[in-house]
Amino acid sequence: MKRFACACLLAAVPLLAVDRGVHSSIAGRDVAVWMPAGAASVGGFPLVIFSHGFGGCNTQSVFLMESLANAGYLVVAPNHADAGCGKARVAWSDRHSQEPFQKAEEWSDATYKDRLVDIKAVLDAVLSAKSFQGVRVDANRAGIAGHSLGGYTALGIAGAWPSWKDARVKAVLALSPYTEPFVTKGNLAHMKVPVMFQGGTLDFGVSPIVRRPGGAYDCSSTPKYYVEFQGAGHLAWTGLNPRFHDMIDRYSVAFFDRYLKADASGDQLVALFKRTRPGGVSLLRSSLK
Repeated sequence: MKRFACACLLAAVPLLAVDRGVHSSIAGRDVAVWMPAGAASVGGFPLVIFSHGFGGCNTQSVFLMESLANAGYLVVAPNHADAGCGKARVAWSDRHSQEPFQKAEEWSDATYKDRLVDIKAVLDAVLSAKSFQGVRVDANRAGIAGHSLGGYTALGIAGAWPSWKDARVKAVLALSPYTEPFVTKGNLAHMKVPVMFQGGTLDFGVSPIVRRPGGAYDCSSTPKYYVEFQGAGHLAWTGLNPRFHDMIDRYSVAFFDRYLKADASGDQLVALFKRTRPGGVSLLRSSLK
């Protein structure tokens, strides 16, 4: 887990993507917002809320936020207490009284609970409004995505920490997620919502815990998916490494389209998970039962 901790610190350097999100104060949080393209379906636009990695920030993965918005999702991303992105806003010696990453067995549903509070507050504000900044949002079609510690946050809110579970979240996208606390003492089987894990062959210390026998993927409820990108490291899901962005976009949008939109057949997602792997993908797993 030492490599994972180092990767998290690297997430604090300035990111390269241009931020086209609109910044708003929502429920007292600094939130980046990407407005959906196209026309809303009956009930309004689906929502995706994004949780950044430790030391990252709400604009660390602009490429994916824009791709989801272009696909017709309202995307909102709050900054958490540990947000950095090179702005020196967090002291690395101050872990906000949290447990160290190297000691997953000491984590509990109290660890980084401030992130749960952030997500719930923003969800409350967005979903309770009849119109959010002129956009009608469908409260029955909300999903969550998160990278690294944000993946931990997303899985916890989906039910991996049962006390965190928010029934408004209908699908979870976990991008190189920190899952060891859930494998050790959480309850990934409690999620009962569709989940897609994404990892990389060079994502040392993180992806192996997802894909190994008895790991996060095996322990999770169905339907579930795992896609692993050949040569991707822990920061492939940020603006620092554009090599994998197109593939990340493709799998992420297809996943949310199946479970948050009218594409119940999941044709695009099914096509991506056929046995013949496309170039750049080293491993595909799925289970719908």
